[in-house]
Amino acid sequence: MFRYTKKTLVLEIVTILAAIAFLMPFYFLLSTALKTGEQVLTTSTLSFPTSPTFENFSTLLSPSSDASASIVKGLLSSLFITAGTIVALVVVGSPAAYVFARSTSRWSSRTYYLFLIAILLPTQLGVVPLYVEARALGLVGTPWGMIVIYTGVLIPLSVFLYAGFFRRLPRDYEEAATVDGASRTAVFAWIVFPLMGPATGTVAILAGLIVWNDFFTALIFLNGSDYQTLPVVMYNYVGSLVSQWNLIFAVVIISMVPILVFYFFAQKKFIQGYAGGLKG
Repeated sequence: MFRYTKKTLVLEIVTILAAIAFLMPFYFLLSTALKTGEQVLTTSTLSFPTSPTFENFSTLLSPSSDASASIVKGLLSSLFITAGTIVALVVVGSPAAYVFARSTSRWSSRTYYLFLIAILLPTQLGVVPLYVEARALGLVGTPWGMIVIYTGVLIPLSVFLYAGFFRRLPRDYEEAATVDGASRTAVFAWIVFPLMGPATGTVAILAGLIVWNDFFTALIFLNGSDYQTLPVVMYNYVGSLVSQWNLIFAVVIISMVPILVFYFFAQKKFIQGYAGGLKG
């Protein structure tokens, strides 16, 4: 039977204070983005605007604005590259992890350990040779090249997450389908993969966050092209705004909205995948 004790009260207070501390930056972000330039200079950072305005967002996204074209183009580039990378990681990573999880050969386990080592190594160590090879293959400055690069960088993470779920999945359904004459490919496509919804949600959200927020790789491989991602566009645009914090914070909010919407719709699968990982 649950009893409300002093310890419970203290934990609730600590949790509420921690939540407030985590939400304060978002409060500053939103309140500043809804202020005019004059209000930013004359009012306290803690004060919420008495008459909130969306003028900053309309200024940034107005068709007549020079910033609008770059921000919208960067938004579309980020959406395309992020979505393409997620699809590639699911299509390539899930069957590869299934082979590693179900194979009993030595080469399989050794290759899997190489994938684990690749997760630990920082991407920046291989930027120079990666750039040289990407330029030789014509992948520099194109969104398709970024999808290939991000897929190669994040495929160890995808394989690692999927393999953990496959190892905990009972083989009963697979054996029954094999007895009925189904091929290994059909077993994976129609039986195993549909059961991996939580794992797919986890891979999609983690990879989406990494690719969407990545600045360094996009700056190196898309510098000077027409397909710069939103973080790079934000960096160039914020540098020209100097101290117009209301516009700067409005740009930050615009960049946050798509990934927050994606997480809102995929959070159920992500939580299921996280809970499944804890149980394993």
